[in-house]
Amino acid sequence: MIAIHLPDGSIREVPQGTTPLDIANSISPRLASASVVARISPLANTPGPNSAHDGQPPDGQSEAAMYAAENASAPRLVDLSTPLTADARLELVTEKDPDALKVVRHSAAHVMATAVLELFPETRLGHGPATDSGFFYDFHREKPFTPEDLAAIEAKMAEVVARDEKFERIYEPREQALAEFEKDGDFMKTHFVTRFTQPGSDVSFYRNGKFIDFCRGPHVPSTGRVKAVKVTKVAGAYWLGDEKNPQLQRIYGTAFFSKKDLDAYFTQLEEAARRDHRLLGKQLDLFSIQELAGAGRSGGHPRGAIIRKIMEDWMRDECLRRGYQLVYTPHVARVNLWQTSGHEGFYANNMFTPMELDDASYRMKPMNCPFHILIYKNSPRSYRDLPVRYAELGNVYRYERSGTMHGLLRVRGFTQDDAHIFCMPSQIESEVAACIDFAEAVLKTFGFSEYKVELSTWDPKDRAHYAGSDENWNLAIQSLDNVLKAKGIPYKTIPGEAAFYGPKIDVKLVDVLGRLWQLSTVQFDFNLPARFELEYVGEDGERHQPVMVHRALFGSVERFFGVLIEHYAGAFPLWLAPVQIGLVPISERHAAYAGKLEAELKAAGLRVEVDARNEKMNAKIRDFANQKTPYILVFGDKEEQAGTVSVRTRGKGDQGSMPVAEFIAKCQALVTSQSTEL
Repeated sequence: MIAIHLPDGSIREVPQGTTPLDIANSISPRLASASVVARISPLANTPGPNSAHDGQPPDGQSEAAMYAAENASAPRLVDLSTPLTADARLELVTEKDPDALKVVRHSAAHVMATAVLELFPETRLGHGPATDSGFFYDFHREKPFTPEDLAAIEAKMAEVVARDEKFERIYEPREQALAEFEKDGDFMKTHFVTRFTQPGSDVSFYRNGKFIDFCRGPHVPSTGRVKAVKVTKVAGAYWLGDEKNPQLQRIYGTAFFSKKDLDAYFTQLEEAARRDHRLLGKQLDLFSIQELAGAGRSGGHPRGAIIRKIMEDWMRDECLRRGYQLVYTPHVARVNLWQTSGHEGFYANNMFTPMELDDASYRMKPMNCPFHILIYKNSPRSYRDLPVRYAELGNVYRYERSGTMHGLLRVRGFTQDDAHIFCMPSQIESEVAACIDFAEAVLKTFGFSEYKVELSTWDPKDRAHYAGSDENWNLAIQSLDNVLKAKGIPYKTIPGEAAFYGPKIDVKLVDVLGRLWQLSTVQFDFNLPARFELEYVGEDGERHQPVMVHRALFGSVERFFGVLIEHYAGAFPLWLAPVQIGLVPISERHAAYAGKLEAELKAAGLRVEVDARNEKMNAKIRDFANQKTPYILVFGDKEEQAGTVSVRTRGKGDQGSMPVAEFIAKCQALVTSQSTEL
């Protein structure tokens, strides 16, 4: 017999081999019907609420996350049909749990793959993870999928769902699986099995009907549980992200528990399209991307430049307040520098090709860190000097593949609010904690109240993509883990997504539509200090090697700006708005009063624009409203005589008359407090 501990504190003694579904049925058939999967954790080592996984599986988009071996000592999701063989804590996961939806979506990816093979049996399969917004599956097929094909796939998926085929986990010897995949020409599945399983082991597969896929699961009990599903689009994707490899076709879809939720999602997509920063950037004259200049390069127009200045000034001032020193670094460097840093070996595919100049080969910088290291290395350092914090809003250049660029969100040249902290090992956790506090301040200041955190670790089996020893990696991961636990921040561990030089904490903000955006990152680095032979003299008089923390909180100024545009739908709070106040004189004879108001408002530090055109008042008001101007001040004879203005507030309409001095005081208070309200 084994002891199963339930969330209500009760303990059930059951025979070995009892499944979570058996336990659910013993509690209530209704609960059994509502359960999607189960979450189990061993009693001997049950992590608390701030654990690495926080009871949640890692995001499945990365190969390492999707196929890595299960951690038997951590909470994990399992099929309802999984036999329980040891004492454990058990939680039955229903639709109310966020993890349940990801399981449904992963199962929907298998339903999609089933449909594709039934319709197009010549197709070869890649992988099909759940995502934050749905799922996708990568396919290799010479003939492109057409819109008609996508409609047929969706119809076939409905048939697979209606068949209510049981998802069954089966195992097969690794060598047998490899032989079968190689015989059938399934090069992608061969890659996955080779990389993520060990010789002599059994390999996990899932079967529904005649369809079988290499997968670690878990899945819903049957295809019938995949109900509200929709195929959305197809896009190109290179195998392993390398343009030298075969091009795949990535079919996207989404799935929900109900048609109501599915319809709400598409309503949200319509709202997202309305907020598209590329459209608003043109409408509000904020920025442009000109074909003549080349893909992935944006130009900030005067109004957009005002917002960027506010962002950058805030960041620089905040860095100084928090003990950073500002630095500036060049845009290019000798290839020798990138060889020493390791970028030439680990990151070359993401760098622009070298330039041959008089004395050497040069590359445009993809990172600022080697230059900051050189500044540190320029002077002798003592333990009394540490930590040393350098900050820079530096331009970097990365070769993003054509087709991946997207407005301001992914560009080839961008400004990174970069900082590097050189410290003693004893200072690591306090410095990382301070970076997390800083990241939280960024999000709060710019109007984001919610965020999610991920800890990206390495894949020790893939040593070619990582620098450093096991000891260093374990120390670094443990340090970041300790910080998040101490701060009580729930997070997910994402294996295989670390930088080549160390693990990282990613802070993903949640915007007004509930979308996740990857922006802030804090990264640990033990590799570069060793490569550059950095030193400080310790209290013992001996030379020691410092460790290094990388952090970027906007991520890139361009990307953060694009997210701000979409979050606010271009209706920026007063302190960020490029034009805060629009002045509308009723007639030409009020031009002098307009000039007087403009001067007063500008003297108070406010950004003002006067519409002195010979147009009707309503047309002027409409134009300012279309530009999402926070305040529009209308004035004629009555206002001029009384020293007042008629105030129209964005989203609230006509607010009546107000003395000019009172209006100025109100605006100054809103700007000073960085309020998101008007």
